[in-house]
Amino acid sequence: MVRSRIEAVGSTLPDNEVTTAELMRQLTIDNPIDLERVSGVRARRTAGANEDSFTLAADAARDALANSRYDAADLDVIISCSITRIRDGDFTLEPSFALMLRNELGAHRAVHFDVSNACAGMLTGVLVLDRMIRAGIARRGLVVSGENITPIADTAVREMSEKYDPQFASLTVGDAGAAVVLDADGGADEGIEYIELNTSAAFAGLCLGMPSDRSPGIALYTDNRAMHNEARYLLWTTRQQDFLRERDSGFGAEGYDYLIHHQFSGPAVELINKIAEREFDAAMPPGLLVLDKYGNTASTSHFVVLHDALKQGRLTGGAKVLMVPAASGVVAGFLSVTLGELRVG
Repeated sequence: MVRSRIEAVGSTLPDNEVTTAELMRQLTIDNPIDLERVSGVRARRTAGANEDSFTLAADAARDALANSRYDAADLDVIISCSITRIRDGDFTLEPSFALMLRNELGAHRAVHFDVSNACAGMLTGVLVLDRMIRAGIARRGLVVSGENITPIADTAVREMSEKYDPQFASLTVGDAGAAVVLDADGGADEGIEYIELNTSAAFAGLCLGMPSDRSPGIALYTDNRAMHNEARYLLWTTRQQDFLRERDSGFGAEGYDYLIHHQFSGPAVELINKIAEREFDAAMPPGLLVLDKYGNTASTSHFVVLHDALKQGRLTGGAKVLMVPAASGVVAGFLSVTLGELRVG
């Protein structure tokens, strides 16, 4: 059976840094929540005057290709997964980001399309490309996202009027780009073992991004208490338990070396791991995090973490990594991958 693998990873982060302390000083609320303590976010990057969703995606794609043995012209598929599709000041739906990226990169023979699945966007793109490779439809492709999402923090700072405001989660986001090249050269010791996602649409209303209802700009409204609820976290553990049971396996038997959660809240990730240890009856592998320095970078977060860990030398060939999404929708799932020798610039 053909098996896909991660052939290369790329990432880009704006130079501008805004600390949580700086952001909180802009609020007009008396005795605001200690955001750094309750979220784990110390700082985040924000796009500069000449940066937006498109430039971040394009730069991340170029970085991935620089780390790859392939050129843009070799790609069969480009899948763009951005939530924020901002280019030159406009929120763009047509033409698709994937088409614009194809033209920008010179990947003129690539099939191209966008997918949108909130903060699970890049994992969704990887799922689709993995299935295309396994089906023999494609040999190699690029999944990419650029997130210029910090304008929701600007709206929150401007509009928040109380301590437990629905826009509170907007203060944790950061801008970034990420890209990953998959090809069909996986094998027994390298490649994507499995990736599964599921959506529980009954909870879709708990986190909504839309134009602000009070001022110009985009906003994110989240029911934080309902989102950070054990029932939401069990969506992952229950689904993976069922999946592993069908494989006559268990969590501990899978031998994961590292775990990458969606980067949305340090304390929430700790709670999720405690619940997972109880449900799986197994210890969680060491977690990889960049939440403290980059914040929640939306759909790019898992691959920003992966790139950072490779660059820091924390990950080497042969490491088996479990990625777990958490996204509006509500989207849950898991991706298991054994890495080869990946180069990062």
